[in-house]
Amino acid sequence: MYIKNKEPYFNRTPELRMMVFASLFAALTAVGAYIQIPIPFSPVPVTLQVFFVLLAGSMLKSKWGGLSMIVYTLLGIAGLPVFAGGSSGMGVLFGPTGGYITGFILAAYAIGKLSEKAEKSDKSGLFINALNMSAGVLILYACGFIQLMFVADMGPGTSLALGVIPFLPGEIVKTGVAAYIASTYKL
Repeated sequence: MYIKNKEPYFNRTPELRMMVFASLFAALTAVGAYIQIPIPFSPVPVTLQVFFVLLAGSMLKSKWGGLSMIVYTLLGIAGLPVFAGGSSGMGVLFGPTGGYITGFILAAYAIGKLSEKAEKSDKSGLFINALNMSAGVLILYACGFIQLMFVADMGPGTSLALGVIPFLPGEIVKTGVAAYIASTYKL
């Protein structure tokens, strides 16, 4: 068989390649939902979902990172048990933890945009990735905090104490590891 184009196959199909990676990150986020540590005083468990959101945004950039989290969300809405604790459905999106899921989409997109801007100015690296991901974590938790506050009928202080502060040490670790991975490996 004669192949006219000697360029590797994966270089000729960048869109398909990115679709596969976006699907992979949606699947990894779903798996991350099952790796959880319940916190007795909060309706929000500690999961590895945020770790994969950070990587999706940084490695896939805005378009594909955001789309990967949209796919993840749509899978959960369709009834697949991909949300934390194996839950699914629209009810989860309108429940106390739904803001975090919405935040996944916005965070991945924002991290991707910041990563694209950093690469254009030739300033990407571990520290910049960590800053970009920290901004994404801020967006994610802002969405989660607001919805938790309104849906669970909590005051801002209670919502902050139950839905944000207990998770920050873990997010610092996840951000550091994800920034290292994104700085070391390219898709």
